[in-house]
Amino acid sequence: MANAPFTLVRADGAIVCQSCRPAATFFSRLRGLLGRRGLGEGEGLLIRPTSSIHTFFMRFALDVAFLDRDGCVVKLVPGLRPWRMAFARGARSALELPTGEIERRGLRVGDVLQLLAAGS
Repeated sequence: MANAPFTLVRADGAIVCQSCRPAATFFSRLRGLLGRRGLGEGEGLLIRPTSSIHTFFMRFALDVAFLDRDGCVVKLVPGLRPWRMAFARGARSALELPTGEIERRGLRVGDVLQLLAAGS
C-alpha cells in the first residue's frame, strides 16, 4: 500500500473515502494530520497499525472510524475535537475523515470496508 491514495468502499459498493492516504510507517503515523488546516471533501487518512489516536496540536475536529483486521468498523467517533484521544478495543486501524462524513456516508458499526487502488 505504498503512499499512493486509494478509495475505501463499503461491501455494498458505496464510497466511504474517495482519496484516502495511508499512514503505515512510523514517521507517517507520527505525523498524521499535524500541520494541516483540514481535510478536503473526499479526503481521508488510514492509520495502521493502531488502535488509538490523538488530536493533540491539531487545528480541526475530525470523524474517526476504527477498523478491525478484516476492515470491519468496530467503533465510530464523530466530531473528535483537538486535544482529545480515542481508542477502540480490537481495532487495527483508524480512518480519519472530515467532520460530518460518518453521517453523510451513512457509516455504521459492522460495515466492512475494502480498499480499491486509485483508478479502480
